[in-house]
Amino acid sequence: MECVIGVVGRDFAVVAADTSAVQSILVHKTDEDKVMILDSHKLMGASGEPGDRVQFTEYIQKNLHLYQFRNTIPLSTAATANFTRGELATALRKGLRGFNPYMVNCILAGYDEDVGASMYYIDYIATLHKIDKGAFGYGSYFCLSLMDKLYHPDMTVEEAVDLVDKCIKEIRLRLVVAPQNFVIKIVNKDGAKEYARREHISDTPSEAATTTAA
Repeated sequence: MECVIGVVGRDFAVVAADTSAVQSILVHKTDEDKVMILDSHKLMGASGEPGDRVQFTEYIQKNLHLYQFRNTIPLSTAATANFTRGELATALRKGLRGFNPYMVNCILAGYDEDVGASMYYIDYIATLHKIDKGAFGYGSYFCLSLMDKLYHPDMTVEEAVDLVDKCIKEIRLRLVVAPQNFVIKIVNKDGAKEYARREHISDTPSEAATTTAA
């Protein structure tokens, strides 16, 4: 029941994801960070098989670092998106020969001085689209309609985070097995960083119930 959410604002991009590590009917942990900071000005939110998700996002991160080390300049966000798509396509072709492709869906966000903030949708079959808003996972069934209604291109940071919060609230309310905790990260001209976490606070017993039990 994973969910990754992305929104591009006036001069920034926000990526949010749930923090649940789940297998079958078990929740193993609730603090898994699924939004990786690839470099100083890029974020990648990913969903999919846990092993593939961790291995693939780290693989992309290390290759970006290697490229910058060799060439002294970082890849642009668009170039990173195309490199990521190429690696997924290569793994998919190998899958036809008995290898396992990466079962990973990604939302890549970044900030470039000449372009500003941008975001790309990349799925496990190597589909690549430039987007202004998007979501992956079961939560996307509730998020996309909210985004269509409330999104506009000149959103401020506060408006974008408020939209993400509305999506999180809807997921918690309507998804039958909903993740409760989320992490929100932002990338702008100052770099990529964690913006906030949204953690579910469990209900505490009422005073009357506690008194009765005693």
